[in-house]
Amino acid sequence: MKNIGIYLLMLFSIVGCNDDFVNTQPLDEFSQSAVWKDPALAEAFVLDIYGGLGQGGFDEQMLASLSDEALFTHPGRGINTITESRSSPSDRGFINYTYNWGNLYSRIRAANIALENLEEPEFDNEEMVNKLKGEALFLRAYYYHNLLRMHGGVPIIDKVYTLDSNDFEVPRNTFEETVNFIVSDLELASSLLADNFIEGRASQAAALALKARVLLYAASDLHDISIASAKSPVISDFSNPEYLGYTEGNQMERWKRAQEAAKAVVDLNRGYKLNHSQPVSPNDGTQNYLSISLGGGSAVGDPAAASELLFARYFIASKNESGQRIGLFNGPNGYHNWAGNTPTQNLVDKYELLDGTEFDWNNPSQANRPYSDRDPRFYATILYDGADWKPRTSDVAGSDPYNQIQTGTYEINDGTWNGLDTRNSAIEDWNGTRTGYYMRKFIDPDPSIVDQNTRQQIPFPLLRYTEGVLNYVEASLELGEEDIAKEWLNKIRFRAGMPAIQASGEELMQEYREERMLELVYEEHRFHDARRWLIAPETIGQQVRVVDINGDLKSGADVDIYRYDPTLYEYTYDVRDLNPGIENRQWLDKMYFIAIPRDEMNRNAELVQNPGY
Repeated sequence: MKNIGIYLLMLFSIVGCNDDFVNTQPLDEFSQSAVWKDPALAEAFVLDIYGGLGQGGFDEQMLASLSDEALFTHPGRGINTITESRSSPSDRGFINYTYNWGNLYSRIRAANIALENLEEPEFDNEEMVNKLKGEALFLRAYYYHNLLRMHGGVPIIDKVYTLDSNDFEVPRNTFEETVNFIVSDLELASSLLADNFIEGRASQAAALALKARVLLYAASDLHDISIASAKSPVISDFSNPEYLGYTEGNQMERWKRAQEAAKAVVDLNRGYKLNHSQPVSPNDGTQNYLSISLGGGSAVGDPAAASELLFARYFIASKNESGQRIGLFNGPNGYHNWAGNTPTQNLVDKYELLDGTEFDWNNPSQANRPYSDRDPRFYATILYDGADWKPRTSDVAGSDPYNQIQTGTYEINDGTWNGLDTRNSAIEDWNGTRTGYYMRKFIDPDPSIVDQNTRQQIPFPLLRYTEGVLNYVEASLELGEEDIAKEWLNKIRFRAGMPAIQASGEELMQEYREERMLELVYEEHRFHDARRWLIAPETIGQQVRVVDINGDLKSGADVDIYRYDPTLYEYTYDVRDLNPGIENRQWLDKMYFIAIPRDEMNRNAELVQNPGY
């Protein structure tokens, strides 16, 4: 986050003098009372609460690999524990820092400290007090919303516990109470943060966007107990369904509330190029999506696309943060990168053809050229066999002077060439993709950014304007207002160079869900969306699909150094299930709600564990 480092440096480096040696304050600390008497120190305290955002979604292991978007290349890091439904209170598997129970409650406590001390401020600066209170409220709401979408209702702690407190054991609040608490915080934050926007910090727009997300989730089928119980015996057998969702009330009223909240986001008018009445050209569609994913953090792309970011995790060159290494974490091994979260064939097959029809492996012409004439967003999201990419490093350039992704096996004049970006490569084969693809979205395509050793400054979108539009579309569909939904859904598609959707009814809802997946891919939505829609068994519970690619020289073709060229090669694409010895996905309904950690259950006898554990 821009500016935070400066304020933290101020907090920990300013020192005062005291003639009484015995009573001297430690030179690297401030007393609690001193912090809240000085607006700069109070601001530094609040800025530190942002640390709970971690690296945004740019950790080496991404939430995408818990869904059908991606496969994590390196087994044994807790990903399989979740994707194979082996998660338990004592071994929950990979839980990102930004979703971890203990980390979130630690930041919530810090927000509570700030809010208590700002209630009767000891410095005279009402504008600063309101801004800091608004930020603390927003951050408390943000951290509670991450707890909510993993666990359901959780204990609401809105005061600071001290050593004198005697009520440390607190029961879970109901799902409805947790939602209401979060929304209340966000409504107050919105009023306090009016027209306040600084990159990386809470704003009125961010508060409105988060409120819309929370209410959308709350209205979803997973959290209507009558619907969820009919589809899941695990949920229907749970003795405390009030922790999981609404046990009474009207779902349509909840959808209406979600629609109204999303419309407030739409009315911000912060969208990038959502003003087209017809599809843009395919090249423009790819460039538009690329610019959005770069978020104004690259010399490549349109800086105006940064308007999409309502709340984001920013990175700056002077800070050595792991989130700046997303290219190293996910790039091709033939570039000395690690291939961490690789796109699945399941995801690739969701991309329509340019005319809006579904891709079909049973169609020979499509199966022979599977990466031609697809949704323009595909080319800004995924690195596929034959895709143009950055210059190879000097030690590899001689083997690939064409700078193309190589994820297949190919004939050349003197035998067989194993693609540089495969697990049979001569370059770090252990880091090769298992799916046949690599992630491109969020990786700076600027040739001067050498992912192996150069850090990028691409921001991670925690809340994006287009998500708000999609939330509005979904709520409108659930309310039967299809014309409104299609109008806004097609604005997104036109920006991407795709034709209008004409479907209605269940078909339209399915098209919306796939559109949401592709537009928001790798932005930490799919794992939550598939669960709240109750479609996890047939989506994130399905086996990962991969592709094997072979290139056979055509008669008379002469190739010493391989390059992708259909005039010289006959390519075959064999789609299959991933070897189950690597990852054997299955879905058990307990995974609709993640287990509360065993240590927390042991500390707090009032807690009730989620169903199925």
